[in-house]
Amino acid sequence: MRKTSLVILALVIIPICLIGQEHQNSAVISVDFAHPGAAISPQMFGIFFEDINFGADGGLYPERVKNRSFEFDKPLMGWHQILTMMAKGTAGENSDKGEMDVLTENPLHATNPHYLRVRVYQPGYGFYNTGFRGIGVEKGAEYRLSLYARTSGPKSIRATLTDPNGQEIGSGKLEGFADHWKKYETVIRANTTEQHAQLNIFVDEKGSLDRDMLSLLPVDTWKNRPNGLRKDLVQLLADMHPGFLRFPGGCIVEGRRLATRYRWKTTIGDITERKTIINRWNDEFDHKPAPDYFQSFGLGFYEYFQLAEDIGARPLPILNCGMACQFNSSETAAMSEINEYVQDALDLIEFANGPVTSPWGKLRAQMGHPAPFHLTMIGVGNEQWGPRYIERYKVFAAALKAIRM
Repeated sequence: MRKTSLVILALVIIPICLIGQEHQNSAVISVDFAHPGAAISPQMFGIFFEDINFGADGGLYPERVKNRSFEFDKPLMGWHQILTMMAKGTAGENSDKGEMDVLTENPLHATNPHYLRVRVYQPGYGFYNTGFRGIGVEKGAEYRLSLYARTSGPKSIRATLTDPNGQEIGSGKLEGFADHWKKYETVIRANTTEQHAQLNIFVDEKGSLDRDMLSLLPVDTWKNRPNGLRKDLVQLLADMHPGFLRFPGGCIVEGRRLATRYRWKTTIGDITERKTIINRWNDEFDHKPAPDYFQSFGLGFYEYFQLAEDIGARPLPILNCGMACQFNSSETAAMSEINEYVQDALDLIEFANGPVTSPWGKLRAQMGHPAPFHLTMIGVGNEQWGPRYIERYKVFAAALKAIRM
């Protein structure tokens, strides 16, 4: 057994003294390009990624459907019944044809408990999703529509993409539904480029139909992975030749409260088992409310490690140290509870570097990466300071430096 060389990082704030104007006027800086000084390590330059301004869902993780698993605080947020012409020629919701409910009985998975039940009274009942401020599609590109469904009646659905004028720009069909949860998928090809498309779902048979994880992702992703990242954005990151990739962000690691902190263990495994939580930037700014900002974790810790490997960067995960954002609640876990947070760090090292015979290394292998990710750096906390942080950091440092892999 060899001892792992691990760099443990803490945030250090260094005060900078401003030079007086009289000194600035007399200062002279000479640069000799012919005789460069010490070499600068490529590890000094890297990428800091955070899920802010829809940087993950709807961004680097190119999911087109908002609230695909009905796990937002308002479970139907992002979903609307399709308007139809009523008897007197006025537009109204087609509730005469059917209705939607969000239920939790016998869900797809316990960590993803909500699902949509559609009751169809007349054929042609439909609903739609407009994605993250619109669904962007490109002419000729293909998009994989998938969902989990179970039925006591309807055996199929129709799906269309339409432009803001209601013109159809792509379509597909899913069929063969059974009475138990099962995944179904089809491919929709867009016949024009549109930044604000709408995804419409229609049911043409009477009865009850349950569905969950209703997703629309581009087929052409980075390295053609089914749950892959946006190809053009990853290429831009790779072209920067970063020395490291810091993830999953800054303040979202802390959370406003510890209950909503980032927990890496809930972001791995099958995507149906990843627990959606509110995004840290959902309600931070009064002038910029984002009530529909949540984290599906389709982009989770496994994908972050994979991304770092793909672009030749060293992974630098940041973990919660038992402290919520000190600019907000400043909630702090008691020292008697800190072992849970430390264990998360130790388990992460095993997930990244452990052999396939270890519990967490086995899960990494099952997800498709039996080789280690060669993790050598971990950040303990994000923007913490003061005696409480130092006290907790020392516990982390002692435990991490003592491990053997």
